[in-house]
Amino acid sequence: MRPTILSLIGISSSSCCDNGSGALCFRQVVRYSFWTMSKRVGLMGCGQVAAYGHIPAILATPDLDLVAVFEPDPNRARDIQHRFGIPLALARAEDFFASGIEAVTITSPAPCHRENVLACARHRLPVLCEKPLAVNKEEGDEMVAAMRNAGQSFYAGFCYRFSPAALKIRELVRSDAIGRVRSLRLIYNWHLHGKYETSGGGVKTLQKRREARMEEGGPMVDCGTHQIDLAHFWLDSPVTRFASHGAWVDEYQAPDHMWLHLDHANGAHTVVEISYAYTHTAQNRRSEFIYELIGTDGIIRYDREAESFYLENSSGRQEFPFAPEKDFVGLYREWAAALTSGRSDQLTTAEEGVHVADLARRATDEAISARFQTQG
Repeated sequence: MRPTILSLIGISSSSCCDNGSGALCFRQVVRYSFWTMSKRVGLMGCGQVAAYGHIPAILATPDLDLVAVFEPDPNRARDIQHRFGIPLALARAEDFFASGIEAVTITSPAPCHRENVLACARHRLPVLCEKPLAVNKEEGDEMVAAMRNAGQSFYAGFCYRFSPAALKIRELVRSDAIGRVRSLRLIYNWHLHGKYETSGGGVKTLQKRREARMEEGGPMVDCGTHQIDLAHFWLDSPVTRFASHGAWVDEYQAPDHMWLHLDHANGAHTVVEISYAYTHTAQNRRSEFIYELIGTDGIIRYDREAESFYLENSSGRQEFPFAPEKDFVGLYREWAAALTSGRSDQLTTAEEGVHVADLARRATDEAISARFQTQG
């Protein structure tokens, strides 16, 4: 890992804990900014995904410097600060926006996105926001309008696009390597770390992360948005019609296993299958993660569990290097470039992000309505 800001300017992270104002650290960060060309980035929301994905990726991106995190839980904020050597850990939004940051990445829970984005718009800061972008289309449109009026860039953080495998698939589709793509099968069935968790006292309870994602809308609204976004990224063809179906393993409002069928303007069809109940109570858990693109001259197949990635067409079989399905570092390198150039043909625009989230939520609502009609 490259040196942190703290080590470069000769201060310790222990001197930078939020004391209500963060004034000392702000002066040190500003001093550092005079001799670095990197963008000073702030992060809002220090949850699990921020800790294992976003923060390490920002620290690995030479053109970005993570100088401040905002987290309402001060203990969590300090833990993240000390773990990663971040100059400022702030529990008050006003201190965060006064910290000298030049751009913001939002990794807070989905219900917090609107408030976070609107605050960034008021402070005229460009934003990269985790998916799903908004809890409904109305909020999403409001966020997009606010950022547009502020004259700032606004992207949705879909890290699956930046896997070398996903980028290779896009290249193959654009070069007609399997002819015209007619069908996509995008499958992600897993357990979301299991239905239950056991406390230190040995008490078995519902696993909080899975329960929260189910209550926020279920697997299609959460991870399924990645697959919907990939279909658009690869085909570059809008969805003209959709139909959804759901299955209920547990009794949440949203289905924990879903199928979504998408018809595209170019005549292709995508089916997304996603589950948060696949082996979720099994002793030995397993997952399925597959991309399959079927064209007029062959197929492209990616299987994460088998670590295989290949093409079969009329010329034979071609193997490609396997890569994991997500790439946070690729996402942040592209964002860093976009902050400098003012454009990107790989990042998901906020408008696209709103559309994807809205489609996933409408599909989930359709499946719920169909269930009640069947029961009635």
